[in-house]
Amino acid sequence: MQCPKCLNEMEKVVFEHVEIDRCDECRGIWFDDLEHEELKVLKGAEIVDDGDVRVGKEFNKIDRIVCPKCKTRMIRMVDRVQPHIWYESCSVCNGLFFDAGEFNDYRELTIIDRFRDLLVKERR
Repeated sequence: MQCPKCLNEMEKVVFEHVEIDRCDECRGIWFDDLEHEELKVLKGAEIVDDGDVRVGKEFNKIDRIVCPKCKTRMIRMVDRVQPHIWYESCSVCNGLFFDAGEFNDYRELTIIDRFRDLLVKERR
């Protein structure tokens, strides 16, 4: 499979029982349907996101990409709990692409993220 951002090859990476695809070059990560949720709760899963955060931020500027699985144009998404995290989602196969560093950021809620989440709940 080719990386949807830099078009280099992606390698299969297995952590515990979850297999993902990670770009050999930009280190972005492709998650099939719900794999990101499975990995999020596994202790030590941060090792799969071993890319340079600065490189990830540069590639995050590329927001018009095609799904590497089904060739559908992907949609830019914003995490509702951590709105500083932008990732791409496929509306057909439900795959997600996180740039280098985004998955580790997604895994960890900071004090500010928790406070913001509480404020949103109070407004409802």
